[in-house]
Amino acid sequence: MCQSFPFQNNAIFATKFKIVGRILAIDYGKKRVGIAVTDPLQIIANRLTTVPTHEIWVFLKEYFSKENVEKVIVGYPMQMNNQPSEAVKYINPFLRKFQKDYPDMPLEQVDERFTSKMAFQTMIDAGLKKKDRQNKETIDAVSATIILQSYLERQNYIR
Repeated sequence: MCQSFPFQNNAIFATKFKIVGRILAIDYGKKRVGIAVTDPLQIIANRLTTVPTHEIWVFLKEYFSKENVEKVIVGYPMQMNNQPSEAVKYINPFLRKFQKDYPDMPLEQVDERFTSKMAFQTMIDAGLKKKDRQNKETIDAVSATIILQSYLERQNYIR
């Protein structure tokens, strides 16, 4: 009789494919936070959700208690001259609190220039109706996914 195991608990699978924790990406905004996450093998970025900014700490606590997260990526808004944009006044306090609350969690900032425009174009290309494209929660989550996918592609290029 053959016994099957969930992939996460299969030691042979985990060793062969080097299962590691997920990478969580955050597109932090004044009103909403778009969140994306990788699969356990850190191959594919998936849109996860959008949460109101004032609920982000509750969300992170719950998510970290359920999932093995190896690293958090935060989109950091830069201007065309490579200087931080005005939006950093909202993001910097979040980054400081995150590092205080989760000192052992690796945190990286990545340039998020044009991700909202790219998200909007991605939704058009995917055939979303105009009404769905106007949903800012969807745009934020897709932006987080683009930030994460770009990060994964850069990491694979560097390796």
